[in-house]
Amino acid sequence: MKHGLQIFASAMFFAVIVFMVWYTICGMQGAEEGPEDPGLPRGREAGGALSDTVYIKISQSTEVHEPEVRVKDIAQVHCRNKAAEARIKALKVTSFKERDREASYVGSVMDLLEELEGTGSSIQVNSVGETDFIISYNPQIKRRAALQGMKTAVVSAVSFCGAAFAIMTFNNDANVTDVFGNLYRLIMGAEPQGITVLEISYSVGLSLGILVFFNHFASWKITVDPTPIEVEMRLYEENLDKALIRNAGRKEAQTDVR
Repeated sequence: MKHGLQIFASAMFFAVIVFMVWYTICGMQGAEEGPEDPGLPRGREAGGALSDTVYIKISQSTEVHEPEVRVKDIAQVHCRNKAAEARIKALKVTSFKERDREASYVGSVMDLLEELEGTGSSIQVNSVGETDFIISYNPQIKRRAALQGMKTAVVSAVSFCGAAFAIMTFNNDANVTDVFGNLYRLIMGAEPQGITVLEISYSVGLSLGILVFFNHFASWKITVDPTPIEVEMRLYEENLDKALIRNAGRKEAQTDVR
């Protein structure tokens, strides 16, 4: 019995020694690797450099006033690494040679990816905007106020005369004068003498209806919604941008719309 207890005690002592040696070896390996710092951002590479993700949002159409165009002029850039973000923003996109004339440039985000990623070996670009974009160069040529006022007056006069002519031809085709005369006879029981309340109400109502429909009078708007003219202008700009992008993509084709 005594001999058995000695064997058991020796086995336990040997097991404790083995455990202590194993624990010491594991602790030394952990000290060499270093503790994991939860404050470090995820994506740190073996060489110690950060794997930065840069988010870039490019608008479909942008107007610039300087011949040298950088990424910051046409896109929104965000990155946790501000140094990488600054390098991306300062990257040159294009340059307009004729500085005194208006021009446009059609580009693709694919053309920029290689250059953007080339600013740093650990940069990953994620585009969340348009795939194709247009840069319109306007050199901001100073125009005289008198010339601008003259142009505004001419456009206003042409619009007024055109609208008046359209209204008159519509009234003539619909024979509004006879319709108002018949209504006046039915209601009043007498022949109309000159301008009646029907013509006056029609003229006032037509003017108010135009103002309400277009939701715009000088700088005053009835609601915050865009006016029908603004909607049509935005649709025109969108269709124009699409046409420019498609024309740029077909510049090498032999057959196109004439």
